[in-house]
Amino acid sequence: MNKSELVAEMAKVAKISKAQAAKALDGGLNGITKALRRGDKVTLVGFGTFSVMGRKARTGRNPRTGASMKIRAKKVPKFTAGNKLKDAAARAKVSK
Repeated sequence: MNKSELVAEMAKVAKISKAQAAKALDGGLNGITKALRRGDKVTLVGFGTFSVMGRKARTGRNPRTGASMKIRAKKVPKFTAGNKLKDAAARAKVSK
């Protein structure tokens, strides 16, 4: 499912226009993004939790040359699935 398919599903379920659903989705994603920028955690009960995780600096290898290189420490977004989402995924049909 891509963003336009998600917007269409939201519009259908909420009985609103696709434009309104797109605005709502964009607003929700912007809210999550702003919270993560502040270092806050966003919890959607049953769905999951978005947070910011720090990665330590480490030494890696350039896959082309094999040379060692230093990888700087950085902060990355993290998502932990909630129980309802995990249960839904466990019952999902797997396509090949």
